[in-house]
Amino acid sequence: MRNFKMVLQYEGTRYQGWQKQESTDNTIQGKLEALLSKMNGSKVEIQGSGRTDAGVHAAGQVANFHLDTDKTPEQIMEYINRYLPEDIAVISVEETGERFHSRLNAKGKTYMYRVVNTPVPHIFDRKYVCVIEEKLDVEAMREAASYMEGTHDFKAFTSLKKSKKSTVRTIDSILIEEVESPVYGRKGTKGEIRFTFSGDGFLYHMVRIMMGTLLEVGMHKRRPEEISGILKSGKRENAGELAPAKGLTLMEVRY
Repeated sequence: MRNFKMVLQYEGTRYQGWQKQESTDNTIQGKLEALLSKMNGSKVEIQGSGRTDAGVHAAGQVANFHLDTDKTPEQIMEYINRYLPEDIAVISVEETGERFHSRLNAKGKTYMYRVVNTPVPHIFDRKYVCVIEEKLDVEAMREAASYMEGTHDFKAFTSLKKSKKSTVRTIDSILIEEVESPVYGRKGTKGEIRFTFSGDGFLYHMVRIMMGTLLEVGMHKRRPEEISGILKSGKRENAGELAPAKGLTLMEVRY
């Protein structure tokens, strides 16, 4: 059996997330497995680097699968892309070592969350951004983000109530940038704010809860220094709201 690594992109708007489900075939993993199984003439299982939520996008999701085939990586990629819907695309396929596992071997990931900070409707990127009409305090959010960086127990920042696995993660950096948007900007703002989270791994809903908390800081609903107390509490109810899925994109998986 040969082991293949693929990198793919998808717009998550109309899918029920990455992970296949018995109740629906409308998942990214489900679509890919169905195509590869048809191509191979037997069942093929795909391992993803992580499970993106319903509505979350990916610019650099990584997966691997085993096939007993004479096809080249290029032929496999061409076949998959021929039949995939237009909002999913495989951008590379390569044969890799037998022991490679897209999730277990991952060393880190980078996510980006996009916020349009204006009351003007954002027409062309509406599926990929969260719109916040109230002007956000960017410096306050940067200060709050600094408390999240480093190695912490992020139990308060996950929706998973019970888990035997550790909730300790290391956040290498949280970069908050204001991006010029001449169409959607308003006086005192550049129009768009991008939050880039890089770390060794992320818990279920972790980035979206961190974002919801940062946005509350930006709206002066809580103070930046409260982040330390939230982390120490380990209680989900102390953190912010779950930010909408559509603003989030998995940018990169590192090995």
